[in-house]
Amino acid sequence: MKRNVGNMDRLLRGLGALALLACAWAAPLTLATRLAVFGLAGVYMLFTTLSGTCFGYALMGRSTCPLQRS
Repeated sequence: MKRNVGNMDRLLRGLGALALLACAWAAPLTLATRLAVFGLAGVYMLFTTLSGTCFGYALMGRSTCPLQRS
């Protein structure tokens, strides 16, 4: 897939992913609830941060990357 997540978006997603994963580790909920609510969202955001591709953006036709010059 084509990269559709810009640098600032990736930075904010990375910080959000770290916060969600910290909540998955420290929240006073059952393990299943923590993994389902915080863990999955944190892993998805970490994946989009590292890959630079967001499937939701692709479905909507959105991109936060600057225009590429040809």
